[in-house]
Amino acid sequence: MNRYKVMLVDDEEDVAQAIMKKMDWESMGFENPRYAHNGLEALELAEEQTPDIVMTDIQMPYMDGMELSRNLKKLYPNIRIIFFSGYDEFEYAKEAIRLEAEEYILKPIDADELKSVFARVHEALDRDIDEKLNVEKLRNYYMDSLPLLQEDFFSSLVEGRIEENKIDKYLYDYQIELTGPFYAVLIVHISKSNIPEGMNPVLLSVSVRKLLEERMDKKWGCHFFSYQGSTVMIAQLQARKDSSELTDACDRMCRLAESICKASVTIGIGSIVDNLVDLDDSYRGARDAVSYRVLYGHTKAINISEIVPSDYDVAVADQTDTLTDIFKKVKMSDAESVEAAAGKYIESNLEQQASIQNYRFFVMELVSELYKFARNNQLDLSEIFDMSNDVYATVQQMEQKELTVWFKKVCVRIHELISHKRSDNTRSFVSKAQDYVADHYGDQDLSVDFICSFLGVSSAYFSTVFKKETGKTFVSYLTDYRMEIAEKLLLETDEKTYIIAEKVGYTDPNYFSYVFKKQFGVSPSKYKSGKEK
Repeated sequence: MNRYKVMLVDDEEDVAQAIMKKMDWESMGFENPRYAHNGLEALELAEEQTPDIVMTDIQMPYMDGMELSRNLKKLYPNIRIIFFSGYDEFEYAKEAIRLEAEEYILKPIDADELKSVFARVHEALDRDIDEKLNVEKLRNYYMDSLPLLQEDFFSSLVEGRIEENKIDKYLYDYQIELTGPFYAVLIVHISKSNIPEGMNPVLLSVSVRKLLEERMDKKWGCHFFSYQGSTVMIAQLQARKDSSELTDACDRMCRLAESICKASVTIGIGSIVDNLVDLDDSYRGARDAVSYRVLYGHTKAINISEIVPSDYDVAVADQTDTLTDIFKKVKMSDAESVEAAAGKYIESNLEQQASIQNYRFFVMELVSELYKFARNNQLDLSEIFDMSNDVYATVQQMEQKELTVWFKKVCVRIHELISHKRSDNTRSFVSKAQDYVADHYGDQDLSVDFICSFLGVSSAYFSTVFKKETGKTFVSYLTDYRMEIAEKLLLETDEKTYIIAEKVGYTDPNYFSYVFKKQFGVSPSKYKSGKEK
């Protein structure tokens, strides 16, 4: 039996506790419910662990059940809502229908009725999953997917094999609409280590692709095709700045795929280009972005333009085949793996050099590729090579053991510089976010979306890096900072509580008191009087 996550939201804790105790959740196919006192708290809990079902009261302080449901539906389109209320009013029921709520139950709640409601919702969720994973339906869909000519055209496009003057003719002949004016290639990677039991990996890939085709916002004008074992998308953007919004949309799709298809999906987003002939560059960037899942984790979207220096050159990914694995390890593995791979590379290649002339050509090419790789990653060459001497001449005089030691040292040094540069970049915008909070904590509109717009990054990438650097979500960090300032104002000034609430960004003094009590265990007024004694 599938097990689903439930959240109960009600400002009357005794009512919620009674509901939780009445039901045998495990036998019904649910995890023990999580509880939130109001809509705002429910949104924070949903960010940590997305529930499948939310059962909420309507009349609550700070954020009522209707507003909570609208927010949840926007963030998690597949979530199921059950309203329970003591108010039998037509307007409430009408709004519940508009929000596609599963049920509208009146208090007091009958245990048998509630059990029946949850049983129906469980069946509906099962049907959703069964429909996505039904082997026969997926096989039929796979046979009826995009025509072979379109698939071949898209594959040739990302390989860079179509001449620019022929692209428009292919678009017309194959009835494909790609008007841009900007484009990005996206690669959908599905973890092979987390396949649902009994599911064929190929059919799971089809399931994820179908989900994306159905749920991806039409504004991106996405075209889907299969290439080298992955689903690839070509997205269309109105402006380069839309890249962050596209990343957030893909991040939501990754979470949806995990919820519905039970697949661990990473979407890599390549650089933005303004010409279809450059889609091969964007594809290489997307491929690099997917590789960064080893650093940033799975089940998320990763945009190459956000995780590498701002003047990223896609030629980074286009190294000669013999050095590709080495350079990938330099960028994404640890120093020990880099050193081992570098040593093995030199030893295996030197065995193939039959003459001193071949050896010299090999060394010249090796140094040239190292130079190019360092420049493409915006590294200072003087921090890697001894620029006071002719590097080519020096290396050509080295014996095999010396060359091996030198190559290992250079690769590890480049690895260190790239790691430092990446850390500096992430610390930079995390510090900017912290500085902004320090200067604008009183701004009532300060939020994750606002700070991401200010920094010019997607909320998906920002949330991942901010928590990794600070150990907190941005919302938690902002709340803690505001509470620190509020505590100081309470102790050092004679301001009224509602004035202090406004100064630290809360329009509702009651909600401010609620958050303060949650943080410090007592109300603001009691906290102040207790410290004055």
